[in-house]
Amino acid sequence: MDIPSLRNLALSFPEAVEQPHFEKTSFRVAKKIFATLDVKKELLCVKLSEIDQNVFCLFDKAIIYPVPNKWGLQGYTFVDLKTVADEMLVDVLTTGYCQVAPKKFALLVRPPDADGEF
Repeated sequence: MDIPSLRNLALSFPEAVEQPHFEKTSFRVAKKIFATLDVKKELLCVKLSEIDQNVFCLFDKAIIYPVPNKWGLQGYTFVDLKTVADEMLVDVLTTGYCQVAPKKFALLVRPPDADGEF
């Protein structure tokens, strides 16, 4: 997925906004960052739960991997935009958005299943 398409995807979520974050671009909802983008390195950093981080990293640790410091232990996860499949990127970014978004917005993006799980 190219950078403009990624930007459009991130901003398609309810109440998502784009703001600078140091030398990167951040995508936020309710003033909380759900992803940052390093355009030069073609690297996305997404906030995930520990469980979601573990699941996504099982796919391929060369493509999706924890940030290698204390931030990684808090669920921050790098996604290599040069090699990740578009479908996986959509799923990771959607999961990150739902992780930090107010529940009313997350439910608009990913309604619960019959068991009440997301």
